[in-house]
Amino acid sequence: MSMYLSVVPALPFLGFIILLLFGGKMNRTFVSLTGVGSIMLACVAMIYFAVQYFWLTSDFHAFREIEWTWIPFYSSKLEGTTIQLAFFLDSLSMLMMGIITFVGSLIALFSVKYMDHEDGIVRYFAVMNLFIAAMLILVLADNFLLLFLGWEGVGVCSFLLIGFWYEDQTTGKAAMKAFITTRIGDVFLLFALFLLFQEFGTLSFQEVFEMSKGHWMVGSPIVTIVCFCLLGGAVGKSAQIPLHTWLPDAMKGPTPVSALIHAATMVTAGVYLIARTGSLFALAPLAQNAVLIIGAATLVIAGLSAVVQTDMKRVLAYSTISQIGYMFLALGAGAYTAAMFHLTIHAFFKALLFLSAGAIGYSMHHNHDMLKMGNLKKRLPVVFWVFLAGSSCLAALPLVTAGFYSKEFILGQVFASPIAGLWPWVIGVFGAFITGLYSFRMLYISFFGVKKVKLTSIRPDWKMYVPLCVLATFALVAGFVQTPVLLGDISFFADFVGESVLPDVTILEETSTEWFLLISASLLSLSGILLAYILYFKKRIQNNNSVSANPLHQFVFAGFGFDQLYGLIVVKPFLFISKLCRRDLIQVLCRWISDLVILIARILTCGQTGHLRHYIFVLACGAVVITLIMVLS
Repeated sequence: MSMYLSVVPALPFLGFIILLLFGGKMNRTFVSLTGVGSIMLACVAMIYFAVQYFWLTSDFHAFREIEWTWIPFYSSKLEGTTIQLAFFLDSLSMLMMGIITFVGSLIALFSVKYMDHEDGIVRYFAVMNLFIAAMLILVLADNFLLLFLGWEGVGVCSFLLIGFWYEDQTTGKAAMKAFITTRIGDVFLLFALFLLFQEFGTLSFQEVFEMSKGHWMVGSPIVTIVCFCLLGGAVGKSAQIPLHTWLPDAMKGPTPVSALIHAATMVTAGVYLIARTGSLFALAPLAQNAVLIIGAATLVIAGLSAVVQTDMKRVLAYSTISQIGYMFLALGAGAYTAAMFHLTIHAFFKALLFLSAGAIGYSMHHNHDMLKMGNLKKRLPVVFWVFLAGSSCLAALPLVTAGFYSKEFILGQVFASPIAGLWPWVIGVFGAFITGLYSFRMLYISFFGVKKVKLTSIRPDWKMYVPLCVLATFALVAGFVQTPVLLGDISFFADFVGESVLPDVTILEETSTEWFLLISASLLSLSGILLAYILYFKKRIQNNNSVSANPLHQFVFAGFGFDQLYGLIVVKPFLFISKLCRRDLIQVLCRWISDLVILIARILTCGQTGHLRHYIFVLACGAVVITLIMVLS
């Protein structure tokens, strides 16, 4: 082997170390070169592995690279058991590695211009490199423990990047909210690891999956609990109901950070986890149905919330939650390949939309309020065209966008799945209508109409335009690697990823049904786009107030009141209990003891005046007292 697989995560981690140790002595150019260059070199290494092992080697399936033995056990129960630091490359991890490094490279290049007037550029690129490295460790991990290391790494880095402008109190609160909410899901994932190790004495993916087939019956309580714990971790990291409330607030961070979290790294981790552990979920039908229900509920609730938002980044945030809901819907229906295909296409168009929003904000004093935009088509023509490509892909515009093929793939598989039934397909099609509505509402309000705010003198340059144009190209053409039966049945993606995930429950082959699904999904998407055109282009419906006085509108605008609900049932009881604990007897005793120690310390320090004459006087007095005692005794 001419190159070690560990080189891929090592390169961005090396960039992090260099910036951490020497970044303060570098100028902005070298900082940018180090930050962007290390990620791009990781992308080049990824291309090497893709060519070497998936193109030149026709019979290659997967390989495992052991770095060293991480944790040896010497107890009698676990004698001979080890947990190794090892990386595993198959088509699934290859796909994720490609998304992370390729899209991450484009986002890093965009960041050079976006952050050119910001302080803390060293901290920004250092944490971004660590973020990429942690996500690569997560997807290349050979075992659950190494995956958990990367899992926690992306959580810490997201906290640091979301809170990059920590001087702003709201930004710090948003970062803390994201960190705490995702930690809730991480606790469930940790429970799953404990249970798996208790059952099998190993955390290796391949060993756990192989032993679980004969160890557990379908529907076994233990495997059901394990899968629900895995689902809890995935729900937290991928911002699905009920742990989705952190993602809209995470928009307080720099826009390239939002693009990185939404498109290439953090929120995709939960989808990857369920796809990787699909063989366990196949043994737990109850947990798999829960994945289906959570995905269906999330895609509708988040989509409706996106329709009424006025901040462009919050529209895109709710859009991400909704689109991840589609992936969970596919995973719950057993359509693993369709879920991963939509994840791939989503990475392209969501990174494109966020970076386009970043280009707009860069020209508007970091303002993302759509009601203050207007007529951007003439003022930012390049951004308009790439944003149009991204919005069309998000809305699944038929035939000409990659989003159409990925979403059609999901809806077709859900319709044919014996696990799902008809109702998830109906919800998915309704979600396609909502997506078309909010994506083109965002386009019409922002790029058409009357100019409201004057742009700044600074404009995007090639470092912004190159990533935007590349992503726009992929958002339009990447779907042709997996087209429907009626369009030629090109199934390169399914053949590629299908080796690493469970086979899809049902592959739709009936031509008449395929026609029905294609036409239904297309009409609903086009109906949403048409309604947005009528309401926000022809009639120019644009409220002057950010939130309508209508209670229903306020309820949907607030994300269906989940934050208020958590404040009522979690935050307020916690604060009440903490106030009661201030009067706790043990707390009072501890406070009395500390007060006594402080009093004694103050008395003793009274003699420490620092004046020599005071010390001589005290010594003389002491000598007189001692002399008197000796004489009198």
